[in-house]
Amino acid sequence: GVSTVSKSKDSVWIGWPGISSNVLTKKDKQDIINELKKHGCHPVFLNDTQIQNYYFGYSNTTLWPLFHYFTNMARYEDSFWRSYQEANELFCTETIKFADESARVWVHDYQLMLLPKMLRNTAPRSLIGFFLHTPFPSYEIFRQLPQRRELLEGLLGADLVGFHTYDYVRHFLTSISHGLGLENHLGSIKHNNRVVKADAFPIGIDYKKYAKNPKTRSVKKLVQSFDIFKKHNKIILAVDRADYSKGIPARLDAYELFLQQNQNYHGKVVMILLAVPSRENVQEYQQLRETIEQKVSRINGNFSTVDWSPISYRYQSLPFNELIALYSMADVMMVTPLRDGMNLVAKEYVASHHKSDGVLVLSEMAGAASELSEAIQVNPNDTQQVSNALVTALKMPAKEQKERMRAMQRRISTYTISTWADDYIGELEYSRDRQLKQPGHLRDTDLTQIAKVYKAADKRLILLDYDGTLKNFVASPSRSLAHPSSRVRRAIRKLTDNKQNRIIIVSGRPKNVLESFFETKGLGLIAEHGGWVFDAGNWVKYSLTPKRWKRPIKSILEKYTSRTPGSIVEEKDFALVWHYRNVSPDLAFVRKEELKMDLQGQLSDSEIGVFEGNKIIEIKPKNMHKGAIVAELLSQDKWDFIMAIGDDYTDEDMFRALPERSYSIRVGGGDTAARYQLDSVDEVINLLANLK
Repeated sequence: GVSTVSKSKDSVWIGWPGISSNVLTKKDKQDIINELKKHGCHPVFLNDTQIQNYYFGYSNTTLWPLFHYFTNMARYEDSFWRSYQEANELFCTETIKFADESARVWVHDYQLMLLPKMLRNTAPRSLIGFFLHTPFPSYEIFRQLPQRRELLEGLLGADLVGFHTYDYVRHFLTSISHGLGLENHLGSIKHNNRVVKADAFPIGIDYKKYAKNPKTRSVKKLVQSFDIFKKHNKIILAVDRADYSKGIPARLDAYELFLQQNQNYHGKVVMILLAVPSRENVQEYQQLRETIEQKVSRINGNFSTVDWSPISYRYQSLPFNELIALYSMADVMMVTPLRDGMNLVAKEYVASHHKSDGVLVLSEMAGAASELSEAIQVNPNDTQQVSNALVTALKMPAKEQKERMRAMQRRISTYTISTWADDYIGELEYSRDRQLKQPGHLRDTDLTQIAKVYKAADKRLILLDYDGTLKNFVASPSRSLAHPSSRVRRAIRKLTDNKQNRIIIVSGRPKNVLESFFETKGLGLIAEHGGWVFDAGNWVKYSLTPKRWKRPIKSILEKYTSRTPGSIVEEKDFALVWHYRNVSPDLAFVRKEELKMDLQGQLSDSEIGVFEGNKIIEIKPKNMHKGAIVAELLSQDKWDFIMAIGDDYTDEDMFRALPERSYSIRVGGGDTAARYQLDSVDEVINLLANLK
């Protein structure tokens, strides 16, 4: 894979060299480093404990079975998790030796799911990709992991997270939504002022390598030397790593049923079963081998004759040319895993059939099934269906075989392993452009500049949103939960005491709530996005829109609330808000889209608009927005220093209404008209507290 995907002199592959550091001297390690360097590689050394608990433990006894839906086989041990963290940190340490800020880092597979975040923390401007070569399970399976949040956050350190099929992408996005409360738009997730893209890239093979080799003299000689091909048997081939996810015992059961029900094929069909050794020191894999060999022995014992055995079984890894010879001569290829991320064996078989005959029987649970639709697809758990598929395959006319095979060959010959790598890297490069479109995070130099301009100014206007800006979002809009912290009140009081400052809280909250939050003398308050303005000790109504529109809309919101557990309706003087922060993400998505359609139908050609915010749907007059009130404030005086801070769609109106020289700051990620960005409420409070 290394030589196929990357031949660049500027690239380095980093991985475990397959030997414990416990048996290596310092000189041994240096010799390994020097030798691997010649091949564009660099080692990460793991000790006995890490190999046992990280590789065989968390990676292959926790994640592997869970990701393949074998939940009963997954073990959750604290020692496994600690070693998994340690090993990911070791990979990070070694990677950073080669990765500067301009580097592209491509992290592969479930053993390194924490690494993208670790790299992001160490080299924040690096371009980081991650690709998962296994299935990503549904959220109902994934949620069983005690460390599900840590793994998801680890992956979100990447700019691009790749999977083999869109089903896996969908499961990942659902887990992000349920597990972290993050929404996505067309696979793009806004997180920590970055856009993380999740997408499907079905891995291919080196097509020419498999298509050309069957025609070579050495492979033709091997075919002629195989006695099994000289007996005019129909050959059914099955090649798998000896792993429980591959469904080998179930396949043998289906073959046994086929032999029971189709005696006319006795003596005419042979299954060549090649099981490639895997993780032989793990008990479950030892038991699997015993199970396979017992079934093979029983089937051969029950059906064999003097000159025929129905199964030719090998527990070994074959040289490439021998494997190609088997591929090219097999009449039927059985690829029936119970669950598989992709399965390249299926593609290798298709590529090897240069005569375009042969039939592929393929599990619908393999990722390759989405590309190889012309195969006979089966549910590997349905023994009768798999048995019937064998009959169909063996009876299939040559013309139909060729039509199906050529269609599959056309598809996989264009999207090869090189195409896959180029496609992924191209999309990763494009993600850099996406990040550049995000507003710049306020750096120390920016903060120094803001403080300098602030100090020099005579008249300063500072506009501050409340929820999501001065206060983190809470589960309910009730005032008791959303009360400002003492630190916020101190920062606001200090700024307001300076007579050169005009400080205004511009919020969507009702006027009585804002007034109870802030009793600071001289502080300006604007409630309901500009519906009410607190001026000279009194509230002044700015919205002139009649309120009679609210009654029918409120009844619609209440109907949706009764059908959507966790949602609530908030009524303000000039607006109605449907809150769905505590609703299950999947249900919330469906309900909010239905509600928006209902409301837009009801309010078409009306001066009342429907607006989507942070886990809310807000219905209010279209002319009542922060931009209008900010324009009014700007016309009242000449300001030397203007700063506005907000976090959602309502604040975008405010940012757009400001002069270019203003310091507009968006809290959190997303497309924005603001010049700068801060990650959190804490950073906002620090900024305000440091203005002197």
